[in-house]
Amino acid sequence: MEIDLGSVKSFVDTLWVIDCAILVFIMQAGFMCMETGLSRHKNSINVALKNAADFGVAVVIFWIFGFGLMFGKSYNGIIGTDLFFFKTEVAEYMTYFVFQAMFVATAATIISGAVAERMKFNGYLIITVLATGIIYPIVGHWAWSSSYLSNMDATNQLLAVTNEIKTTGWLTDIGFIDFAGSTIVHSVGGWIALSAVLILGPRIGKYSDANKGKFTGSSFPLAVLGTLILWFGWFGFNGGSNGAMDETVPLILINTFLAAAFGLLTGLSISYILFKKPDAYYVILGPLAGLVAITAGCNSMTSVVSIFVGIVGAIIAIIVNEILQKFEIDDVVGAVPVHLAAGVWGTLAVGFFSDLEILGTDLTRFGQIKAQLIGIVSIGAFSFLSSYSILKFLNYVYPLRVSPLQEELGLNIAEHNATSVEHDLITILEKQSETGDLTIRGPQDPFTAGGVIGLYYNRLMSKLENSEADKKRWRDRISNEVQLAVKVQENFLPKRNLENYPVHGINIAAREVSGDFFSFYPHNDSVYFIIADVAGKGIHAGMVMAKASTLFEIMSRDKVDPDEMIFHMNNDLFLTKTAGMFVTSILGEYNTITDELRWVNGGHQPALLRDNNGKYEKYESNSPPMGVIYQNSKSEYNVNKVKLNGKKFYAFTDGLSESLNIEGNQIGIEGSVKIIEQNYNSDLSKQLTSVTQDVIKSSGDKKLSDDLTIIAIGK
Repeated sequence: MEIDLGSVKSFVDTLWVIDCAILVFIMQAGFMCMETGLSRHKNSINVALKNAADFGVAVVIFWIFGFGLMFGKSYNGIIGTDLFFFKTEVAEYMTYFVFQAMFVATAATIISGAVAERMKFNGYLIITVLATGIIYPIVGHWAWSSSYLSNMDATNQLLAVTNEIKTTGWLTDIGFIDFAGSTIVHSVGGWIALSAVLILGPRIGKYSDANKGKFTGSSFPLAVLGTLILWFGWFGFNGGSNGAMDETVPLILINTFLAAAFGLLTGLSISYILFKKPDAYYVILGPLAGLVAITAGCNSMTSVVSIFVGIVGAIIAIIVNEILQKFEIDDVVGAVPVHLAAGVWGTLAVGFFSDLEILGTDLTRFGQIKAQLIGIVSIGAFSFLSSYSILKFLNYVYPLRVSPLQEELGLNIAEHNATSVEHDLITILEKQSETGDLTIRGPQDPFTAGGVIGLYYNRLMSKLENSEADKKRWRDRISNEVQLAVKVQENFLPKRNLENYPVHGINIAAREVSGDFFSFYPHNDSVYFIIADVAGKGIHAGMVMAKASTLFEIMSRDKVDPDEMIFHMNNDLFLTKTAGMFVTSILGEYNTITDELRWVNGGHQPALLRDNNGKYEKYESNSPPMGVIYQNSKSEYNVNKVKLNGKKFYAFTDGLSESLNIEGNQIGIEGSVKIIEQNYNSDLSKQLTSVTQDVIKSSGDKKLSDDLTIIAIGK
């Protein structure tokens, strides 16, 4: 029997591409593990679900129209015009679609890790549609549309390609080469990720002075596992891009392997140089940057060159990562340094180091470098500007970021109503403590610590119910146990005893529901403070006050810098339906060790600083009240810093400045200064009491026209 070698070769090639597609699919699990490990535990479920959801969305969108835009007949080398709702009976083309669908899913999931922990789930799905349905297919058409699929028409039947049908994109025409997608896949994902993180802003407290170095992932072992899975899958990513199993494949695989290995050693070496010990994050960045960098030229470079490309890629990724940190651009997993920066380098390296004969573009070395630069710049400009513009507009219509309260709670609960056994058990204990209902049972699970506690707790409660004679004794015992649990929980919270802090405040409400409030949140060596006035009356003002107070509490607990705190409070209140109400506020932090006070003023009365000679300096506000306009940057709020050194700091609401003197006129700011000085006392608590008594006395038979709130700070 005669063997058709051509059919055998076609079968082998198809089988190879299918196997590589499976390897690329496994990369999705790698991304999930890495991103989950580098994110905090309270957001792990959200990150995992995004990695699953974006794959499904990407494949469906790519099948409907993305594939057609990318590989259909070209309109002037810019966009594909057919192959929508892709279907074919040709096995090779089916295989190619599956392989390319894996690539588009990779481009989408790159974005997931960068925006982790603060982006709405639905907002992320919108970005996935934008990336996989529009941006990626269009730039892919520019450089990859000359594939063997380009001879299929809109009815998906094979046609002979004639000179009248253009099948190549404009970047292909000028000789641009990106073998497996350093730019087309990785940099495109990186550019979109960069635009998204710029619009979203950093996680709350990430760059606060007190939190530097404290935002670490939930599991570095899981992140390292994800890195190794990605490394494994990358053999399919690069090897399958060859489209056939031939003598080129071994070179592709060894170049991929070496670039990643030397990238890892580079990250390890740099961490030893900088930190004198291996840094887990650098060890993750290094091999991934090496893999991204070699992807563009793995078929056209020698092994020695591949090693160099991997080393430089890792160095560039680490440098760019440090630049992002300096400018407070929060990329949770390093997607921009790894996929964007290393991808740009790898694509440019094709022009510098690849074998021109293998590339087959008939360009000189200089001409190839020029073509690579044009491709990098054009794809980067289109990807970043289009995604930034669309997302910026969308963010005004549908805010992409979760609220500060949701971010603090964690997206596992806020976005997915997912709770842990421990969380459920605490809820049950609290409810039982409040109601005294002994029929309530907690969650039990023999495979978790909280579940085991719940198991034994439920047994105890059952015995209690069944023992009528001893019910009183057991109830007392359970009550004591619950109170003990509460005390243990309180040990994890900062104590609200302010006796050791030189801060004092007083609030006299002019009506039943006060629109003024002040609060102090102490830490071991500092205390956060706020004084605020809600512009409005009644229950609605009280609700706004409660919202603002809660935001202050959760961000003070996490030691968020004052300017960042008021920035997030402003935007959250702006997006909250407050019936036109706004909040003027002064908030800040006093460090008991350095005696330094720093604060911001959002449209509030001026803060006063009294020196040791009784002279007062006024600090006016140049920023609008909270909730009036949406702010794009925390730089809109100026931070005031001063060492007290015996000076006293005062802040008050307009209940003081608009109070009436004996003649019935408002005392104003100057009158406020006068009444504070007249009642000056080194004991600030007594001074504030005296001030409020004077104001009430001056009002005579009239009631206070507005809430009266004053705070004072100083040793």
